[in-house]
Amino acid sequence: MKQEKWMSLLGLAYRARKIISGEELVVKEIKNRRAKLVLISKDASLNTSKKIRDKCTYYEIPFYFVESREKLGNAIGKDERVVVAILEEGFAKKLTSMLDE
Repeated sequence: MKQEKWMSLLGLAYRARKIISGEELVVKEIKNRRAKLVLISKDASLNTSKKIRDKCTYYEIPFYFVESREKLGNAIGKDERVVVAILEEGFAKKLTSMLDE
């Protein structure tokens, strides 16, 4: 059940246009410090995963791993997504608390 909760919140954030997806765009938002939270799918390639983790660590942006690219994509009503960034503090905080459970 917990899973569906974060997914519907992610969907809400997406509809509010507070989410960006796609590796290059996410990296850009991290560099501009606009990303408040980054979600990476556990099945992302090692290369992508490392690149995003390193950027997040360097710019001190929290990140979480989620089950799969399918789940990440489904949550925002898209095809598979490997990485998404949440651009709004409120959504980021709420998602963090849900994913910490």
